[in-house]
Amino acid sequence: MKSSDAAAIRLFLVEDDAGLSALVQEYFTKKGFAVAAESDGITAARRILEEKPDVVILDVMLPGITGMEICRRVRPAFSGLILMLTALDDDMDQMLGLELGADDYVVKPVVPRLLLSRIHALLRRTPVNRTPQPTEVSADDQLAVGDLCINRVSRTLAVGSSPIKLTTAEFELLWVLAEAAGKVVNRDTILQRIRGLDYDGLDRSIDRRISRLRKKLGDDPDNPKRIKTVRGKGYILCP
Repeated sequence: MKSSDAAAIRLFLVEDDAGLSALVQEYFTKKGFAVAAESDGITAARRILEEKPDVVILDVMLPGITGMEICRRVRPAFSGLILMLTALDDDMDQMLGLELGADDYVVKPVVPRLLLSRIHALLRRTPVNRTPQPTEVSADDQLAVGDLCINRVSRTLAVGSSPIKLTTAEFELLWVLAEAAGKVVNRDTILQRIRGLDYDGLDRSIDRRISRLRKKLGDDPDNPKRIKTVRGKGYILCP
């Protein structure tokens, strides 16, 4: 996405460091984003649900309530992108944020151009379109795997006739598995597709997202039938 294309992108920054907040606001405003900011956690949670921004940059440590709690509260009713700011050496922050529904994370100290790069990557996978027009959906944008019906244009999932609400990250993961239904997809492929990163052998975020997907699909975690783990290789979505 070019900076000139960002004019319609509404960014909501939740950060209590006044200096960092001012720096990020100024940078993204110059890049054409419509930026709003909040420093208090409780107020931020309310504003996210009321204002429905396209992208939320959410710090973990905040007055009022933490960024993790904000993510937990808003995610069920908020379908926008959430990028979390975490402590440099705190892997638990990163894993918990992803488990709660964050789409990505950036570790501090924050470099605004890195934030911009991460947000561009998220927007390429999930374009913002607040004025949808009737669109003919091609066969490539719809997948049916057993009783799962997945639509990439509307980003919806139905199990039989029942719609299932997924976060952006969960939908991306399911789409990657569905494109290769019946075949094993390894963690490196999944991470490359949904986050643009190589698997380092330690990242457990994919495992956690798989666990959440299984729960939403009604899959037995002890004996899954839909999404199976192939030990040492990856995951397979069974037709």
